[in-house]
Amino acid sequence: MIVCALPDVAMAYINRDIANIRVMNKAAGKTYSVDIPVGNSAQFEKLNITVHTCKQSDPFDAEDYFAFLKISTSADGTIFSNWMSRNEPGVRPLQNADYDVWLVGCKNKEEDVQ
Repeated sequence: MIVCALPDVAMAYINRDIANIRVMNKAAGKTYSVDIPVGNSAQFEKLNITVHTCKQSDPFDAEDYFAFLKISTSADGTIFSNWMSRNEPGVRPLQNADYDVWLVGCKNKEEDVQ
């Protein structure tokens, strides 16, 4: 018999409409903030960034945001396809020779990113 231990409280997430992504162009030494609606793609210089989902942690837990992103270039194809977390940007960031990309937050259409 297999027994699974479940946490005392199940994590709940709130779906949000827009992911706020920060992109750093390493050659230029500049960062840019890009808002991308869930289900859409945005072209930023050489990068094509697609947001599949953007979620906020339960308001009663420590605030965090999570997004599933797919990032590609025309030259290399897909260079990133994974979850990013705002509170742990070093766990699964996109870091390549030209760009760093990380999640700033998620919001609904009528909100500002916190």
